[in-house]
Amino acid sequence: MSRYHTSSAPFARVIRALAEAWQSFEQYSGAHIRTTGLSAPQFDVVCTLGNTEGMTFSELGHRTLIYKTTLTGVVDRLEQKGLVERVPCEQDRRCVYVRLTGEGEALFDEVFPAHMAHLGDRLDALSPEELETVEHSLRRLASALSGHAGDAESGERVIGNQGRG
Repeated sequence: MSRYHTSSAPFARVIRALAEAWQSFEQYSGAHIRTTGLSAPQFDVVCTLGNTEGMTFSELGHRTLIYKTTLTGVVDRLEQKGLVERVPCEQDRRCVYVRLTGEGEALFDEVFPAHMAHLGDRLDALSPEELETVEHSLRRLASALSGHAGDAESGERVIGNQGRG
């Protein structure tokens, strides 16, 4: 039998606050993403590929945290929209790179800064120190939940590849 009861666990309030924060983020962020004409996973892929020369499906899946089976469909739809293209790897025929087309780069250049500004409208309410504390705490939580509690920096994810490429 578990030593924790539903509401008596010392971390229950943290889990509730995390769920509420995630829901608030999804609602606020999602409303803006819908104005771009992209689904949230499509937006994630476009922003992850932005400012890069492209990446393999494996790397793209890791960076976006989209399951491989879902990622294939997302890339298919972005390809149909003319926003990404698949390019075979020269060294390994089993490998395929995904990269933004010119139209995809133009969309990224438009929507990524606009989305960051949209998020900044709310997140600027927190000081740089508060943001750093939140980031550190969330990384520690993610590490604890993934079983890597000693590695608070594991799983770092760069959104939009700012400053790369």
